[in-house]
Amino acid sequence: MDNAWRRVVAAFRYNLGTLATGIAAAVGVPVLLFTAAVSMLGIGLLALPHELRWLGQIADFERWRAGARLGREIPGHEGAAGNLRAQLADPATLRDLRWVPANMFAGLVLGTLGIGLAVLPVLAVPAISLWWLFPEDDPMRVIANIPVTSWGSAAGLGLVQLVLCLGLAFFVTPRIADLSARISALLLAPSTREQLTERVETLEETRAGAVDAHGAELRRIERDLHDGTQARLVSIAMRLGLAEQQLERDPQAVAALLAEAREGAEEAMTELRGVLRSMYPPILADRGLEGALAAVAANCPLPVELDVPSLGKVPAPVEAAAYFVVNEALTNVVKHSGATGAQVTVTRIGDTLSVVVLDNGRGGINEERGTGVAGMRRRIAALDGQFVVDSPVGGPTVVAMDCPCVS
Repeated sequence: MDNAWRRVVAAFRYNLGTLATGIAAAVGVPVLLFTAAVSMLGIGLLALPHELRWLGQIADFERWRAGARLGREIPGHEGAAGNLRAQLADPATLRDLRWVPANMFAGLVLGTLGIGLAVLPVLAVPAISLWWLFPEDDPMRVIANIPVTSWGSAAGLGLVQLVLCLGLAFFVTPRIADLSARISALLLAPSTREQLTERVETLEETRAGAVDAHGAELRRIERDLHDGTQARLVSIAMRLGLAEQQLERDPQAVAALLAEAREGAEEAMTELRGVLRSMYPPILADRGLEGALAAVAANCPLPVELDVPSLGKVPAPVEAAAYFVVNEALTNVVKHSGATGAQVTVTRIGDTLSVVVLDNGRGGINEERGTGVAGMRRRIAALDGQFVVDSPVGGPTVVAMDCPCVS
């Protein structure tokens, strides 16, 4: 019974919001039409962007309400609204303009009906108790046009009327709220074709970013090999050549050259391992993501609280991306944040791997200052994942990624 009452109350609140948006639409439609008309004369061009921005805010609020009611997300406007041309080019604005006149009627009708049915049980008993105010020759009539002429008939018919009103409130009011939410979702949500178009555009952007990131990675590896390992190998070859020439004349000098060549070979091997580790860390193949992140946390100069449950089979690219995000984020924490500690949480829900790195530093991350955030974002976008940085000035800073684990 408690759940039924909660559903009625939730539906009443939703229908109340529907009525409010319907009233707002009834006011907004004439204003928009008037502004559009005077815009042809150039007078309303200054007001129209502001009105479209307000309309977008109301429509996004309706998207949130309808999405919460239906249990799904309805995408709306992304970012701040620009000038009038940018607003009219935004598909969400066109959906707003399609929704507002329809909501002027649907919102008013469904909102009023849903609110009326919800409060009807409260009014049923007090209303029938006023039967004695009606004249005898024209008594109050209720269900099936039955006259109420005494307190006995008022009690009996009032009980029946209360049961019927409760039935309407319990069963019809939530369905009116659902119908209102579906109408809003139908008008405000992008169509399947629009979603596919946006998906293709997103894939084109992420693939272009992946190609750029791959090219930058290849150039980095080439630079590291050329400036580091290759230079070490050339130096080793020169020392071995000198040792070969002085083998018979100065054996002591040969020993020194061989020692330098050995040291150079060790340094070249160390640099080569570093390059290979940056491509795909061997520790991931040896110990898995859990062990690799434990090693990163252990090597961090700051205390790191690590929470990594059993993740099951994770594709190698996603594993590497998670490792690099945690490694880069903790490096930034040590270098730039002034934090005294950090927390790393890795979870897997279904086919989505989530990583959250939290620190108690000063915050204020700026992606344009070369903190590695742009590189992390490109790496995750290339895997069709989501990457978010929340770093207000004063902290704390949250670096989060969600990546699909579908092979």
